Amino acid sequence: MAEIINLNKARKARAKADAAAQAATNRAKHGRTKADKLREKAEADRTAKQLDDAKREP
Repeated sequence: MAEIINLNKARKARAKADAAAQAATNRAKHGRTKADKLREKAEADRTAKQLDDAKREP
């Protein structure tokens, strides 16, 4: 026989877990220092420039 669960509690628990995951994502995305953001942007620009420099023109 299957275990009886309260669907309302299960729904709320799943919503709480989803909210916690979203909060963790937002902390990682927005909780960085200015230096971290600048370093990441510089690295992305450097990578993009390397790819553009390696392109062959027809």
